[in-house]
Amino acid sequence: MRELTANEITDAVAELCIRANKILPQSLECRIAACAEEEASPVGKAVFEDLKANLNAAREEDLPICQDTGMAVVFAELGQDVHITGGTLQEAVDKGVAKGYTEGFLRCSVVGDPLERVNTGNNTPAILHVTLTEGEQLRLHVCPKGFGSENMSALKMFTPAASREDIIRFVTDVIASAGSNPCPPVVVGVGIGGNFEMCTLLAKKALCRDAAVRNPKPLYAQMEQDMLTEINRLGIGPQGFGGTCTALYVNIEEGATHIAGLPVAVNVGCHVTRHAEMIL
Repeated sequence: MRELTANEITDAVAELCIRANKILPQSLECRIAACAEEEASPVGKAVFEDLKANLNAAREEDLPICQDTGMAVVFAELGQDVHITGGTLQEAVDKGVAKGYTEGFLRCSVVGDPLERVNTGNNTPAILHVTLTEGEQLRLHVCPKGFGSENMSALKMFTPAASREDIIRFVTDVIASAGSNPCPPVVVGVGIGGNFEMCTLLAKKALCRDAAVRNPKPLYAQMEQDMLTEINRLGIGPQGFGGTCTALYVNIEEGATHIAGLPVAVNVGCHVTRHAEMIL
């Protein structure tokens, strides 16, 4: 049994919140650079240059990539042989988010009640998803999520009669309806299967998967490519000014489902879909 203090977790989460908001994952930055080269529209190319300049400025000036520093989503893979001392995991994570957002001078955007709308002042509470695993490690994956893109997400409860083409059309239609709102070129996370709530979690996990990693199953890897092709035919383009790159990539995560169901969820991310990980 390995002991891990709540303070260690707090410090790690704080560091990840700051890092994720200031430095884009390398694979996503590479994807932006590649799409900038491929973009056919002169206006789209100019927008891509502005996006790349923004990333460089954030890195050089030690500033957030985007003013909306998001609601903190934390995926924790907790080894069953880890014993947390000095507080609960949720307490440690919330303290880490509070520390990271206040000490890192990141915008705090969380309200404590959805109708009363009073800002909590430190971006807590975090959204925490915990998975128990083997071993003596804690893997933390912090994914700040802005709501310009989150608001464009959707869920559809298909029946098993739905075809592959129906699913691709639904995902494409979600992005078409979103238009310029989610700050394209977007990243698209798709969840297929599970039930009502699991499907949306699959989509969130898909959104936070590395840009360079395709689904290991050929069926879904091909659907990722086909969805990307269809979305990029929409012509929305970078920041909605028109062009051949509306989405940078599409990730699909699938899960077991009921014989009577085929849920599909789309979680939309902006061109700065941010995330950072650490193993304790």
